[in-house]
Amino acid sequence: MQFGVSISSMVQVPKGQDMQRRITDIIAYLHEARRLGYEYVSLGQHYLAEPYQMFQPIPLYARLAPETGSMRLHTTILLPLQHPVELAEQMATLDVITGGRMTMGIAIGYRQEEYDAFGVNPKQRVGRTLECLEVVRRLWTEESVTFHGKHFHFDNVRLVTKPVQKPHPPVWVAANADAAIERAARLGLAWHINPHADYATVARQVVLYREAARKAGRTGNLDLPMNREVYCAETTEQAFAEGQPYLGAKYLAYAQWGQDKALPGDEDFRKDFGDLQKGRFIVGSPDDCVAQLKPFRDLGVSVINFRMSWAGMPLELSMKSMRLVAEKVIPRLR
Repeated sequence: MQFGVSISSMVQVPKGQDMQRRITDIIAYLHEARRLGYEYVSLGQHYLAEPYQMFQPIPLYARLAPETGSMRLHTTILLPLQHPVELAEQMATLDVITGGRMTMGIAIGYRQEEYDAFGVNPKQRVGRTLECLEVVRRLWTEESVTFHGKHFHFDNVRLVTKPVQKPHPPVWVAANADAAIERAARLGLAWHINPHADYATVARQVVLYREAARKAGRTGNLDLPMNREVYCAETTEQAFAEGQPYLGAKYLAYAQWGQDKALPGDEDFRKDFGDLQKGRFIVGSPDDCVAQLKPFRDLGVSVINFRMSWAGMPLELSMKSMRLVAEKVIPRLR
């Protein structure tokens, strides 16, 4: 297993707070993560992120690249809202800047306001995603691309700036729904397990993913990266007291965005935090965190990016959790 830090919530800044100061905090956090031996940085994407101000991942990673040493940089891009030529150029540029350390994640999104703002019909999101992905990968690997689909049309397009990684940067597919997970398996792409689903759902879907891969003839070992909400303190009580106000507020915002309705079943992020946390968030002492993470390791998860900071949380609390996880949790999971 490899271990990383997710800064997806660190880049979400409550309205009225200083975003330039937040850049300084993020750099300090990543310097410490690098010193502690974390191997990945993970970052998501949203537009119009009310109630937060939010940094966009591609320009942010261009700034953070020299701060992260040899850490791999992963970002999830809302693919149906992208133009494949623009995305292929931008990600190739980032791969050059980072010396071949980029992993491109893709997601179809779930927020109506994002689709409305880009003038994209959400009913077309799967088709746009598949076409955009095909074109991007071909632009990275072929000298000239001609493509005529439902959403994109190109004749003899030539992308001269190529990624450092060959044949191209790894692609992770963030997916919640069973059908999307099976689609990732058929494409031979890593399924990026979201931080929102509880363990029982993840365990069921891992079986589904592997079976779909087998049926599609994908016999190789497909990676299973995962993000997970984690807050670690010396005692269970302290972890809940320090982490719950910020993590709970984040999931209330998710409820406003409709993230819970994008999950299988009848999820509701507005329920009591104690009930919401079970099997979903890793909160507690180092012993608690090890016990709660071992089942995910045993499922075959290959990379875990820990999200240990949320909007409004003081940097010192995030740093404290990150150090405890590095020193007292990760060694017991390797």
